[in-house]
Amino acid sequence: MVSLARKNLFHDRVRFAVALLGIQFAVVLMTLQIGFFLKFMTNASVLIDHIEADIWITAKNLKNFDFGLPFSEQKLYEARRVPGVLWAEKFLMGFSYWKMPDGGQETIQVIGFDPETRIGAPWDIVEGNLDDVKSFTQIFIDEADRERLGFPRVGDEVEIIGQRARIAGITRGAKSFVGSPFVFTSFKNALKLSFIPPGQTVYILVKVAPGYTVEEVKEHLARTLTGVDVYTKREFSWKSRRYWLLVTGAGIALLSTALLGLLVGTVIVGQTIYASTMEHLKEFGTLKALGASNADLYRIILAQALIMAVIGYATGMLLARAFLIVARRAGLEAYLPLEVLAGIFGLTLLMCIGASILSIYKVTKLDPALVFRS
Repeated sequence: MVSLARKNLFHDRVRFAVALLGIQFAVVLMTLQIGFFLKFMTNASVLIDHIEADIWITAKNLKNFDFGLPFSEQKLYEARRVPGVLWAEKFLMGFSYWKMPDGGQETIQVIGFDPETRIGAPWDIVEGNLDDVKSFTQIFIDEADRERLGFPRVGDEVEIIGQRARIAGITRGAKSFVGSPFVFTSFKNALKLSFIPPGQTVYILVKVAPGYTVEEVKEHLARTLTGVDVYTKREFSWKSRRYWLLVTGAGIALLSTALLGLLVGTVIVGQTIYASTMEHLKEFGTLKALGASNADLYRIILAQALIMAVIGYATGMLLARAFLIVARRAGLEAYLPLEVLAGIFGLTLLMCIGASILSIYKVTKLDPALVFRS
């Protein structure tokens, strides 16, 4: 059956090439859009997910992480007195302006953490010593943002809202979702390099003590602290992702494009398999006349679909890889773990099998007497 299916497909190589192009288009579009979507989602909560806090305390009615609002630092000391709190640390995130070498400016997000505990510090240091941020105006930037910030190197002095700062090191993997580069420094330095007033914080990070549950401590904090919101790490991560996914519609647009690729590929493959089936109706009739069952004919058509799926997926992935290399050079990253690639292969199989349904229906109604007609 597989041999016959292969001969049917390769009989008209032009038609097969068109079908293969349709599958490749679908695979490339799904791979790129799903990869960008997943990276989009992880970037939307990258700091939340990497910081070891169990609970985040934020300003009231905050929309997402990137739009943090300052509130009184007094809340920190109140939180530390709540039963079940192992530790609580203040954490700052504020927008600021980086002066470019050409005199222009770039919007940045200044991240302030306690350099003694390192809660909220960058997790992957490429170059430099994190202890250096204890010194005045020593900062870390991410390697992905160096070009955007004018290619500064470790040891270079830069200007942030009129304040001199020195590059102490380079991080990796801390790329901001909104596109404004993260600049890491001590909490004290961050107050000087941003517009957050002294005596204020933007977040409070809480670790739950052994013997207590996260939900239990969250409820205690919510009852004790007024004028703030309390979230578990998972809740706050999803809140930030949901904002960009649903409120702005950006994530939906990426998934819609991937769905469009799947739809276009299904139509092209379905038309190709149907045309091949119609062209070989007499051959199918001969098989039925010789005693072949409908199941045997189904297997031929499904084998055609599977052959196209495997070849289309393999070649489509090679093309997608080339596109991803180009996109990475342009600053666009994709996140594609093995389980996602396996899922895309599964979608490709479903697309090709689904496209063969009309052809299966056609051979089901086929009259074996067709072979004896002129």
